[in-house]
Amino acid sequence: MSKLPILMYHDVSLSKSESLTISVAKLEEQFCYLSDKGYQTYHLNELINLTTLPSKRNVVLTFDDGYVSHLELVLPLLKKYALKATFFVPLYYLGKTDQWSTSALPIMTSQQLMSLDPALIELAFHSFYHKKYNELTESEIEADTQLCIESVSENKIPFTKAVAYPYGKYPRETSEKKKFIKQLQRHHFSYGLRIGNRLNKFPFKKPFEIQRIDVKGGFSIEKFKRKLKFGKIF
Repeated sequence: MSKLPILMYHDVSLSKSESLTISVAKLEEQFCYLSDKGYQTYHLNELINLTTLPSKRNVVLTFDDGYVSHLELVLPLLKKYALKATFFVPLYYLGKTDQWSTSALPIMTSQQLMSLDPALIELAFHSFYHKKYNELTESEIEADTQLCIESVSENKIPFTKAVAYPYGKYPRETSEKKKFIKQLQRHHFSYGLRIGNRLNKFPFKKPFEIQRIDVKGGFSIEKFKRKLKFGKIF
């Protein structure tokens, strides 16, 4: 089985680089490293029908929350370094701001999402209301999922049936987790992504508990390299 790190980013800034925000300069340094070392990037929908990974060095790049900064700052770097990424979008907030956090960062509109080059950008779900799944009832999760599906259908936006759990939270108690996963499967979702900060083995043994590595703005390039290679660093 191959090791497959999945990197998780949030906002990108022209200058700020701390906590969940990374500067465009640091992001470019990381992308340059991936390109120089021959990492192959994938969209999640490409992995569904694969049983092995063709490259020795593989990575999935993911960006949460659908920020306008992803369009303005991330997309040009993906083009420059010939990399792919998945953007996870909380659909209620299209054309609004990140009201669950700062209320200051703008979220892309449906038109901006449609303008993204699908050869570089894969769109996927980040719930509708950006609420923690583990704090919602089964019926509330079902309603949120239905709203997601209706939204992309109405706006005619192509989305991969994968969901990144807001805050990495999902039902953990065994019976509730089974219900949660079955509900996603009923809606034909293929993957669900948590956090976890560990490398995945591919093919995924638990496709609804896929782990991502949280890339923080304060990381040095050396720490980024260690996280990419080892995942969680104790």
